[in-house]
Amino acid sequence: MADLKDDPYDTDATPAAGDLDARPHPSPPAESVMASDAELMTPLDAASLATPASSATPATSASSAERARELLASHPVVDGHNSLAPTLLRRRGTSHSHDLEQGDSFLDTDMPRIKEGALGAQFWSLEVDAAAVREGRAVSTTLELIDLVRDLISSYPESLRIALGAGDLADARNCGRVASLLGPVSGPAMGDSLATLRAFHFLGVRALSLAGARWAEGGLSRFGHEVVRELNRLGVIIDLTGTSDETARATFAVTKAPAMFSHSAASVPDDILALLGANNGVCMVSFAPDQIAHGRTPTLSQAADAVERVRDVAGPECVGLSGTYGRESRTPHTVGLEDTSCYPQLIAELLERGWDDTAVTDLTWSNAARVLRDTEFLARANQQRRQPSTAKIEELDDARR
Repeated sequence: MADLKDDPYDTDATPAAGDLDARPHPSPPAESVMASDAELMTPLDAASLATPASSATPATSASSAERARELLASHPVVDGHNSLAPTLLRRRGTSHSHDLEQGDSFLDTDMPRIKEGALGAQFWSLEVDAAAVREGRAVSTTLELIDLVRDLISSYPESLRIALGAGDLADARNCGRVASLLGPVSGPAMGDSLATLRAFHFLGVRALSLAGARWAEGGLSRFGHEVVRELNRLGVIIDLTGTSDETARATFAVTKAPAMFSHSAASVPDDILALLGANNGVCMVSFAPDQIAHGRTPTLSQAADAVERVRDVAGPECVGLSGTYGRESRTPHTVGLEDTSCYPQLIAELLERGWDDTAVTDLTWSNAARVLRDTEFLARANQQRRQPSTAKIEELDDARR
């Protein structure tokens, strides 16, 4: 990294939200963002910053619930995986309509509960189901999902704002909006085409899952290696959720940028978490019951256990949160984490367990923002050294599309 000429904290180069023609540029470190954006904050935000997040004020200075809300006021949650778009797309043919602002008990997320839960940013999942892949509809369905999310964002401008990088996260937060990151996209939706990947990036996609792609089965094929390098060049985060251990290991050996597990917990073994720590990536711990406990309904305390396991193995700078919301309310949920209003309860539980302010704010905001920032910086450097890849899967893997 010492030979790179780009300044990773060149804030003048950060693209404005919605500028799809701009290349991603890094944002300043969290400390600088907080200082430079202070004048944009509401009085409530400013009050919450009176006690620096870097201090280790014990939870006993106030109730854990109160302290949790104080911390979340300045460092809200960046959530790794919201599946509302696929849920709404599946129900387009029914009479159901979902109003994010008014709220809807049919689903586990809406703006009233998002605000109650102090959610500041989220990755909008654009993943397609197995039927779409099998029937050759992966690319078209992904485009429908992108269109749906963009329409939601434009329909609720007072609540949502599209984010193309780490700088946009801070801008949205300071304006009281939820920063909306497009992705992860399903690997098969690339159609084994790097040109399609670049088109997705142009439309704002900032994360791609390798799971399900034929070039990422039981490792990485030669074309899979080229996909990882092109993701690094573009500044698209690699999502390893659902991949085999062999694929994860192969990816860590190739990628120069930090990787992400957008919604994982128990499914990631310790040796892979250790590799993630060395990669400086982030594992967004899922609240989904099957990611916490198998065969029974888990509790908030068990979700906290999963968070602490990732912290202990990968490192405190490599753990984040993923409510895995955006589903129907009748879908099984972890007890105590039933909807998007519940993040503060988990933070209060961690404070009761002795987590200090720095550890909490890293978990909720700083770790995910850092992965975005580092990915952007490496992309800037790569774009100066590497041209867009024209590699074909037929050439590298001797395979037909």
